[in-house]
Amino acid sequence: MGFMDRKGFLRTIAASGAGAMLGGKLLGKTQAAASGAQEGAWKASNWNEVRSLFPLRKEVCYLNTGGLGPASQPVLDAMAQQNQMQARIGEHFHKYFGEARETAAAFFGVQPSEIAFVRNASEGNSILSSGLSLRKGDEVVFESHAHPGGSFAWMNRQKLDGVKVKVFEPSSVSPEENLDRLFAQVTKRTRVIQVSHVTATTGLIFDIPAIAAEAKRRGIWLHVDGAQSAGMFPFNLRELSCDSYATSGHKWLNGPIETGIVYIAAERNDEVDCSHLGAYSDDGYELPTSLEYVDAARRHEYGTRNAASILGLQTALELQTQIGKERIARHGAGLSQLVLQGLQEIDGLEILSPLDPAMRSSILTFRVPGVSCMDLSARLSKEHQFRTRVVTEQDLNGVRASWHVYHQEEDARRYVEAVRATVASF
Repeated sequence: MGFMDRKGFLRTIAASGAGAMLGGKLLGKTQAAASGAQEGAWKASNWNEVRSLFPLRKEVCYLNTGGLGPASQPVLDAMAQQNQMQARIGEHFHKYFGEARETAAAFFGVQPSEIAFVRNASEGNSILSSGLSLRKGDEVVFESHAHPGGSFAWMNRQKLDGVKVKVFEPSSVSPEENLDRLFAQVTKRTRVIQVSHVTATTGLIFDIPAIAAEAKRRGIWLHVDGAQSAGMFPFNLRELSCDSYATSGHKWLNGPIETGIVYIAAERNDEVDCSHLGAYSDDGYELPTSLEYVDAARRHEYGTRNAASILGLQTALELQTQIGKERIARHGAGLSQLVLQGLQEIDGLEILSPLDPAMRSSILTFRVPGVSCMDLSARLSKEHQFRTRVVTEQDLNGVRASWHVYHQEEDARRYVEAVRATVASF
């Protein structure tokens, strides 16, 4: 394959492999169905078509998208062909990064200059925690259900610099209750609030705009760990009004492993110091005294990066856009609702996820008091072929299922019956 622009490259992908699976164009048939169908009119056959894009083994129902969202065949093909082309030509293909940045910015409703590519949400969270100017005694508040990828970086600042970490227990009762619990921990020394957009434990959705409004009123930086929200449902980062946001490409976006995105609002970019620097972080330098950062979030990118991974992430974003972000959200939430209704009928089972639809996501977590979540999950896997995730954080003892584009109503109904049989077996 000779040197070509990215559009030509994607046309090549679309004409082969997974592209042909959807009618000879990269998701062409799916895109036509999306544009021609009435809202909510998609049938099981449409989702079967989407499912066919993912090389997941058919004998197991995979329910751990919240941990790792497998990549689709178009993503894998884009990466493979890019790696082959790069090996033949020997170029860095940095221009692909600019095009991918534009795609990511459009996906999240921001400017390309506000987007940086990172390895995962954990790295993005670390960029913010290490880059913000905090002194001994300054406070950071986040929820007790924060993932280690969101909490450890702040705890490290506490260990190294004397920053004080405070936590609040999230409530599944109401968004207002969470607002009250969060700001009950805030004092005049609070400099940063971090919340998960969606908690990895129970799938609770925080009301980010409401939190952002109060944080701005108090002059507090709001950082959002979006590892579980990007790709689950659509949102505009500018409308969320957070100061920064980090997510992974390899969860609900179904992008390549070790990809992620950090958003830093342009007007606040200079407040985040660079902790790691290298080629491409600068906008000019002169040894030994002069170094100017590039005036964009990408100053936090440094050194040679894998163009194939970035191209794969861009393909994943385009795939979701073509299927329809609202459609994906309705599908996952609908399956979660179906499972909720079934699980509520099982004696001895406790739902840990919020019951309020405004707070509930495509993640549903339950527990059975007195029964180990490890044993429940293992039996669901061994006897019923459902791959779930145990929730041991904060001693929740839960079993989590993540419902996404490669699942159908039949999967949800089978899961309910599998849980029913498993609970009865203890």
